[in-house]
Amino acid sequence: MSGRVPALRSVLVLALCVAAGLLVAAGVILLATPDRAESPRPGPVDIGFSQDMSAHHAQAAELASLARERSADPAVRALAVEIETSELVQAGRMRGWLQLWNQPETPPGGHMAWMAPGGGHAAHGQAPESSHHGGTPGAPGLMPGMASAEDMDKLRAATGPEFDTFFLQLMVRHHQSGLPMLREAVDRATTPQVRELAQHMIQQQGEETATMAQLLQERGAEQLPTPN
Repeated sequence: MSGRVPALRSVLVLALCVAAGLLVAAGVILLATPDRAESPRPGPVDIGFSQDMSAHHAQAAELASLARERSADPAVRALAVEIETSELVQAGRMRGWLQLWNQPETPPGGHMAWMAPGGGHAAHGQAPESSHHGGTPGAPGLMPGMASAEDMDKLRAATGPEFDTFFLQLMVRHHQSGLPMLREAVDRATTPQVRELAQHMIQQQGEETATMAQLLQERGAEQLPTPN
């Protein structure tokens, strides 16, 4: 019986990877269909959001994968599967758009260069000169709120309730730190597909964050501070 568990997990991981790959193709096909021919052209916000949020999602999926494999808490495992699945599917969709737009998956100017200055809102579809949503916009490396290499090592070394608590703390911070990007895309993206996906993420991640906050409260644990 124990030999079946790794096999089932391998099948699940393979299915998730296949689903993400299909979403890349689906994103390209959907935007290339005739009824989308008159859609607005993607602007700097659409492109920058898709690049940064797909990278942001990649780490969320990695965190959730660890929890799916290692947590002994059924509630945490179920939440991890939900997060991993949605993050992989959404990342595949955004990578599909980037392929269609002939844009690289990694922003050449560094992360978050497309964000409005000082957290304000630039004109619809306008490219800002700079941004200050925590961290250094335009700089390479991690975006604000993402888990550091030290965080990931600490999570991998943790076991039992300590693992569950730290996973929940990292994932709550990860979701919360992505909100400025989501709101920016809702307000300023030129393509309806990007605006709709960002709005969906706000609702979905808000629900997931509320669930994780409740799980942390039940464990008597505090949330990690969110970068400004």
